[in-house]
Amino acid sequence: MHADALDLATTADTAVHPLWQQQLGLLLQSTGDGIFGIDLDGRCMFINRAGARLIGHAPAALLGRNMHEVTHHSHADGAHYADEDCPIFNAFRRGLPCRIDSEVFWRADGTAFPVEYSSYPIVDGGEVRGAVITFVDITERRRAADALRHARDELEQRVAERTHALSLALQRQRELSAHLDTVREEERTRIAREVHDELGSLLVALKMDVNWLDKRLAEQQARSAHEAEAMRTRMRSKCSNMSRLIESAVDNVGRIITDLRPSILDHQGLWAALEWQAQEFVAAAELRLHWRMQVAGAPEPGGAQAMAVFRIFQEMLSNVGRHAHARTLSVDVQACARQLRLAVHDDGVGAPPAAFEAGTAYGVMGMRERARHFGGRIEIASVPGAGATFSLQMPLGAAP
Repeated sequence: MHADALDLATTADTAVHPLWQQQLGLLLQSTGDGIFGIDLDGRCMFINRAGARLIGHAPAALLGRNMHEVTHHSHADGAHYADEDCPIFNAFRRGLPCRIDSEVFWRADGTAFPVEYSSYPIVDGGEVRGAVITFVDITERRRAADALRHARDELEQRVAERTHALSLALQRQRELSAHLDTVREEERTRIAREVHDELGSLLVALKMDVNWLDKRLAEQQARSAHEAEAMRTRMRSKCSNMSRLIESAVDNVGRIITDLRPSILDHQGLWAALEWQAQEFVAAAELRLHWRMQVAGAPEPGGAQAMAVFRIFQEMLSNVGRHAHARTLSVDVQACARQLRLAVHDDGVGAPPAAFEAGTAYGVMGMRERARHFGGRIEIASVPGAGATFSLQMPLGAAP
């Protein structure tokens, strides 16, 4: 017989003393686990109070009853559980002990509970007499396991969502970086074209004028007094034209430098630079401007933060110029000791909110990145046919 069988042999050498029988009985009644014994027909030979309570019966009412029919007759889904498939019966039919935690026992009121049970054969005199079954209600264990599994699944879902969000953010960052590289290259091309087409042509014209003057001056001694005076008049006219060319070159250089970095930002500060940019924009776009600025007593941003606010403002105006088809532009600048709010509203065609969240809305992404770098945020409110409002809120004095 199997080594794990429960040997209750009662030979003279192994007879159980009555005192031990009493102690074993007390042990069975004191444990919180259910314990019962069955004979070869599956009838209950004994059961402790804990076991009877777990399945909702009185102990005396179970003696002599088939325990499989009482508490193990069906699977968890209600399907019939044949006794020939029961691991408990196999403990004495095949001499195989078992430990099962995937089945249910049924109570007297018809409800089931998950159970972990062990079944061991009872061997007496070398023969199997039945089996001893111990069982425990694992409802709380299952509930804790389900809660743990649910928490793990929820955590995995959150991790997957965060991973997806990070992947999207990384993809957008790469797209934005590529877009910024393209914009920088286009800006370099534009500046190079302006330098070549405008400054280059002015310098070539000046060089030709200088060569003309040099040649005419060399010929001056060979001329008569009357011809020399006439030539001096022509040279003075040429010098005046050269002066105009130089002034035009200086203006072009100043404009290119202003495009790269507005000098007004360094010389007069952010507040003046914002108003100057707004005036320049509405003059070029032929828009009406409603300007409102309340910054008295507020610290004026400087350095990188001032440049970030200025560039965000330029991008807001650029959006109006490219897409809004507006007639009126409203700019509201408010600042207090700790916070800056800059709002740009137009009365143009507007757009659905999704347009500003698209993966190709690089201007909006760039504004948000600049604002986020200094602890700020960009908010956009737009309705098709009712214009759009771009708002920047940023703490003053924020360090990147």
